[in-house]
Amino acid sequence: MIEPGDEAVIAAQLGRPPRGIHAIGHRCPCGNPDVVATEPRLPDGTPFPTTFYLTCPRAASLIGTLEASGLMKEMSDRLEQDPELAAAYRAAHESYLAYREAIGEVPEIAGVSAGGMPTRVKCLHVLAGQSLAQGRGVNPLGDEVLDALGDFWRSGPCASACAGDA
Repeated sequence: MIEPGDEAVIAAQLGRPPRGIHAIGHRCPCGNPDVVATEPRLPDGTPFPTTFYLTCPRAASLIGTLEASGLMKEMSDRLEQDPELAAAYRAAHESYLAYREAIGEVPEIAGVSAGGMPTRVKCLHVLAGQSLAQGRGVNPLGDEVLDALGDFWRSGPCASACAGDA
């Protein structure tokens, strides 16, 4: 059950009503949700593989800058060259799938995680969301994204439950 206050904050963060929230995946040190765990099938029936959805607009914006810097290609190249990193990234993929399957099985997305896992990097937002929700040490590249973000929450909450307070 999602608290109405959390749902209002998430709506303010996203700029739209949230869909298919299963649980709060992680809370920012400011107290707001910053990752939601989503249902693997949205209320309209659409399969939705992105289990860990980053909601904090401040973190999302900073990650967008990282993506524009070429970091995803660099990480993908490292996966091809470093068997240990590739194995850890594959394990992150398996952890992602196991979490989602514990929520519910959706045959259309069986074996599909998100963010390009397990062989490439396609979305840093997903990787950071997994590292926040499942904890450091699960996704090595997600951990690197969090390290690059720094203390994105330091300036205070990115949104509040009251309209216009974001």
